[in-house]
Amino acid sequence: MLQDKIVIITGIGPGMGRKLALEASKAGAKLAIAARSRDFLESVAREVQASGGEAIAVPTDIAKKADCENLAKAAIERYGRIDGLVNSAYSAAPFIPFEEQDLDEWRKAMEVTLFGSLQMVKAVLPQMKSQGGGAIVNVATMETRRPLVGHGSYVVSKSALMGATRQLATELGKYGIRVNTAVPGWMWGTPVENYMSDAAAKSGTTVDKMKAGIARNIPLGHVPPDEECAKSVLVLLSDYTSQVTGAALEVNGGEVMSL
Repeated sequence: MLQDKIVIITGIGPGMGRKLALEASKAGAKLAIAARSRDFLESVAREVQASGGEAIAVPTDIAKKADCENLAKAAIERYGRIDGLVNSAYSAAPFIPFEEQDLDEWRKAMEVTLFGSLQMVKAVLPQMKSQGGGAIVNVATMETRRPLVGHGSYVVSKSALMGATRQLATELGKYGIRVNTAVPGWMWGTPVENYMSDAAAKSGTTVDKMKAGIARNIPLGHVPPDEECAKSVLVLLSDYTSQVTGAALEVNGGEVMSL
């Protein structure tokens, strides 16, 4: 699906980020992967390489313009072009109610989730324009559809990113650059497993019971595996969606359905 495409992925972490890298490589992409944690980032690059793929690890803080430009430069120097960008990196303030929040913490979240992602688009834009096109996918969250108490900075910054998707799709289409949003919900993987283990211990229940309770609200009947959600994100980079831009793809097993 992504054979020989050059793809940058930000926000490489133990959940969706890692699976995005592994699944993109399986689909044939050559990768430049980014996160602030050098050790974890390099371990994911080694995983990709061990499975026969190609990846370079570029430690990056997307809140810093120079880091974004360095990431794009590293991809071009290694591979000669940039076909795709997945903006998966984000930051969030402490999960406490709005009235207790320090709005400076919200501003910090916006600097990464929104403006950091926009800086990455700026960084890849000259190359994509010169080669006649590219695909950008911004990763949002189902919480933009169904907010949770205390998650304001996450919801607001991801909602802003979704608005940015539509604006960029409108302005960059003339260059052959497509911009879309993937909107994942629950994703079964390390971060959610850890969250449920902690929550189950505090509430005196079990992870299996919590998971079953969530699955009852999902038409497909299970919590979507994070690797399958990653594949849905990557479809938006592929030529199978060559005529799709400005769209939001719900990736949640049907828990939330948009018109």
